[in-house]
Amino acid sequence: MCAAAMGTVAPPLTFLLLLLHLAEGSFPEEPSPLSYVPIEVVRRYPIFLGRAHRSSLRQELHIQTVLQVNRTLYIGSRDDLYRVELDNMAGDEMFYSKKRTWESNKNDIRVCRMKGKHEGECRNYIKVLLSQHGGLFVCGTNAFNPLCANYTKDTLEMVGEPVSGMARCPYDPRHANVALFSDGSLFTATVTDFLAIDAVIYRSLGDSPALRTVKHDSKWFREPYFVSSMEWGPHIYFFFREMAMEFHHLEKVMVSRVARVCKADLGGSQRVLEKQWTTFLKARLNCSVPGDSHFYFNLLHATSDIIHMQGRDVILGLFSTPPNSIPGSAVCVFDMQQLARVFEGRFKEQKSPESIWTPVPDEAVPKPRPGGCAVQGSRFSSSTTLPDEVLNFVKTHPLMDETVPLLGHRPWVVKTMGRYQLTAMVVDTEAGPHKNRTVLFLGSTRGTILKFLMIPSGDSVSHSSVFLEEVEGFNPEKCGEDSPQARQLLSLTLDRTSHTLLLAFPACLIRMPTSRCHLYSRCMKSCLASRDPYCGWTRGSTCSFLRPGTRLPFQQDVDFGNTTSHLGDCDGILQQSLLIEPESLVSLNLLVASAVSAFTIGAALSGLAVCWIMAHKPTNRRSAGQSSVQRRERGLLSHGGGIGGSVLSVTRQGGGERPCSQGGETLFVMPNGWVKSGELDPGFLPTPEHTPQQKRRGLRLSDSNSGGWDTSQTYLGGGSVGLGSPCRMPPSVYLTTRLFQQGGGRKSAGEYVYPMTPQDSPERRRVVSAPSAPVEYSEPLPLRWPAPEG
Repeated sequence: MCAAAMGTVAPPLTFLLLLLHLAEGSFPEEPSPLSYVPIEVVRRYPIFLGRAHRSSLRQELHIQTVLQVNRTLYIGSRDDLYRVELDNMAGDEMFYSKKRTWESNKNDIRVCRMKGKHEGECRNYIKVLLSQHGGLFVCGTNAFNPLCANYTKDTLEMVGEPVSGMARCPYDPRHANVALFSDGSLFTATVTDFLAIDAVIYRSLGDSPALRTVKHDSKWFREPYFVSSMEWGPHIYFFFREMAMEFHHLEKVMVSRVARVCKADLGGSQRVLEKQWTTFLKARLNCSVPGDSHFYFNLLHATSDIIHMQGRDVILGLFSTPPNSIPGSAVCVFDMQQLARVFEGRFKEQKSPESIWTPVPDEAVPKPRPGGCAVQGSRFSSSTTLPDEVLNFVKTHPLMDETVPLLGHRPWVVKTMGRYQLTAMVVDTEAGPHKNRTVLFLGSTRGTILKFLMIPSGDSVSHSSVFLEEVEGFNPEKCGEDSPQARQLLSLTLDRTSHTLLLAFPACLIRMPTSRCHLYSRCMKSCLASRDPYCGWTRGSTCSFLRPGTRLPFQQDVDFGNTTSHLGDCDGILQQSLLIEPESLVSLNLLVASAVSAFTIGAALSGLAVCWIMAHKPTNRRSAGQSSVQRRERGLLSHGGGIGGSVLSVTRQGGGERPCSQGGETLFVMPNGWVKSGELDPGFLPTPEHTPQQKRRGLRLSDSNSGGWDTSQTYLGGGSVGLGSPCRMPPSVYLTTRLFQQGGGRKSAGEYVYPMTPQDSPERRRVVSAPSAPVEYSEPLPLRWPAPEG
């Protein structure tokens, strides 16, 4: 029918093709990675499944947190704490050398079940795992009655007796929390009650008095989700997301925040802010694409550590859009000096429940400036001596008016319209043989790893990004059930010594090298075009991993990936990816052109034209003469367990072309959202030890659109948009298939001693040592990557 009507629609068809060409310029598609790494490569990477040497019995893992100390990896799971030596492996599996079992006693489990929790929830999930004083500080949910204890690092023996985990560890394993030690004190951000309605930033276990944030005050916290914490100068910074209070006239809006407190804060007077922070301030993080109306990425999922780049202390943040918005993720960079200056700016206030939030005039701010650290030798050398006027002001004005600007005024990486959400991040600022390159690794909810090369611009502030490769990180054959929950990447850790990434999933931990130079093996052209700073063409006529400081002669072209015709073509090397869409999908540009043509030449002619284009797409699977390679690719998909659709990566033969930069600009125009105001300040409220029994209210466990556990797991841890015109990559041939789918009991001054749970029985604490394996452990086995130099 479509073929018969083609002769009558030649002029409309020409007009439609013109519209399609214009749509391609208005709606640029994001570039594909320079390389796709198939799952067959990942299946050979070492994996940890919770087993000891020569043990055929597989443990049921429920990984919660991971801590690396030198060459030892500690893994906190459900009821178990594992110690894994990173330099000792046997074959393709990593085994533990020690295991500590720390289970909840029967009384805690019985009380937990009586409160309406399921059997799987009434276990001891390890949520805090820190290195302190040569040992480990560990906290677990303990059947919704959290406990903390100290352990030795080598034998995992408990030191002393457990202490209460209230305000240090969440009750529910699904809740996010952060913790760190600084100046001998433990700083935590979590919830303090069974119903998770009292969020808190809490200091304890040190010589300084225990302090907390104001309780049940929505101006301080409103449904926060804590992401990370770090120390910088005299302050502790906390990064989180929460429901905004300043946008009160529209729907709820989740925004990202950074809050800080002074490490030397001693609390307020007996009249105002007693045993509470007097230096707590917070500000909004601005991660957006500029334009007439900024397009915001409001949900913070992960941050890097504070790193030093080009003379600046910066921090990278991974953001995403809300579930009901255009799907997208972005990496924004913030200068710590600029961030600190925001807290010296104007405050924000709401004079009445019906009024909008406005800046506080400078003349209305009392002296000394609220929220600042006390200075020794000054008139107010301690926060306890501050006037009540200053304390009352900081209690009712914790929010700053200005937002923290992103460095370069635009994100460094933007990935929109993806099949997954990016939730984990790690950055290597010393990549390459000269340790002068920056490589960014991003983890997704599908278990994939996206690798980006960051290239500084001329202004030394902004960066452009090159999407180097996309790797399937999840191993469905060994990690158990292949489900969205099992594929959730909990944490992403960089082991700089072995140049590997540690990918933590709920049921396994996979160790992946930072590069796959062997895929470019004997082809110099593909090795140079990969632009991978870890790889280089060496004297042995091979693409080898380049260790830092190597003295071997090598060739690289990281900045341009320039390949000339004299290098020849390569067979079996991935350079350019042509995405073949499933038959049931139509590209965005074609839909736009169809919609426009419907108003110009009529709906009937537009439908015929679209039908003709779909029938003559050069990459259509229904085209005659289907190659045997395509049939083999479909055969591979037939073993995928009913997963529909595929992406076939192929390349064309031809002369080499110089690939263009991945940087550029794009513009999103979209209005921002706002929300209604919440409750007023309830006034002075008790500290955590005097928490009254609260009535059960609606509990927000996660802002994800899944009904399961929150996918961020923010204590763990932790696409580049081709914003310019499309360009061709150096040609070669490669065939692959990707699935296309969506200390101890020490008490500080003024600290309440939380009631203890019944003492654990001997069965609760036992250490399981792995069976000896003389062959495997007599000498550390070398990793199978990186490839030897030369």
